[in-house]
Amino acid sequence: MNGHTTPNRLLLVSVPRTASNLLLKILNIPDQPDTITSDRGGYFFHAAFVSAAKDGRLTQPPRDWTDEAKRNVQSTFQQCFDRLEECCVRAESEQKLIFAKEHSFWFSNPMEFSQVVHGAEHGPYDLSSFRVNVPSRYGPTQTFSSNNKTVFPDEYLRTWRMVFIIRHPALVFPSFFRAMDRISDTELFEPGTLPGTLAANMTLRWTRWLFEWCQEQSGTAPMLLDAYDVIHRPLVVRRFCELAGLDPTKMMFEWERTANGDSDPHCPGYEAARQNGVVEEHMAIWEKSMKIMTSTLDGSEGVMKEKEPGVVDIVEEAKKWRVEFGDRMAGVVEKAVWDAMPDYEYLQAQRFTI
Repeated sequence: MNGHTTPNRLLLVSVPRTASNLLLKILNIPDQPDTITSDRGGYFFHAAFVSAAKDGRLTQPPRDWTDEAKRNVQSTFQQCFDRLEECCVRAESEQKLIFAKEHSFWFSNPMEFSQVVHGAEHGPYDLSSFRVNVPSRYGPTQTFSSNNKTVFPDEYLRTWRMVFIIRHPALVFPSFFRAMDRISDTELFEPGTLPGTLAANMTLRWTRWLFEWCQEQSGTAPMLLDAYDVIHRPLVVRRFCELAGLDPTKMMFEWERTANGDSDPHCPGYEAARQNGVVEEHMAIWEKSMKIMTSTLDGSEGVMKEKEPGVVDIVEEAKKWRVEFGDRMAGVVEKAVWDAMPDYEYLQAQRFTI
């Protein structure tokens, strides 16, 4: 950054259902000193993801997108970025750490997704379509290296210190489908939105690309936690907390159950909704979806070790999915799990340990 010291920014990159909300609960992010965070770590780009996924857009090649749809998606990405930037500027002015959490696909370029899903024959793919405009203070150039599939140029991404959390796909993807199936029954989801939402999130490719981008930029692997260690190895989380620049004395492994299943004030339903431009009349819908996504955590009084087995047998789990989801959707989940295993095994081998 021209004339500026390196900002103090920490970005937790996750995938839905990877116990990332549990991690933030343990780290006690809202009560961390000298830290600014939007809600439970951000979700700044939730609105951008919703805009990209609505009306089945993620299942359509870009040539089928209307000009209006492209403008709306790009505009939403820019608005989300501008709100994030406002928070960053505030943190810098107060000389505090900004802590943000985002799911890896939510700030990835939808055009990159289309290219992967639909192939070159369904192009052309204008990768600049949804990239955000960053302030000149980040430098005179905006470059995008091969592993940067996001809407941010390399110059901006380098201002963030990224950490990652992963979890076994056979635990993540059925849980995500279960939650999204419930949410899709609400007015939050428009017809045709579910297939693209599943395809974009039931994968670790976006996480791996960003992880490898970090390796290329720094020459070393960024810190990465596996959910199993978060749940079963508190000393790993404590050391992670210290290295991340957070106060380990604020950590907690037990807490009070949220009364009557209501979302607590730090749940992603409140501040994130306001920051992402969710209008007041839609707040009830947003809150309902967040209750679904955080229901287990909200109903807990501490870390639930039984939720994270040491051994996961995909074949045996798939039998349960067929009973619960039916053959067709169980097949979708199982294929996503097997497809993600090489990425998971690659990332899991580089997880942070002590």
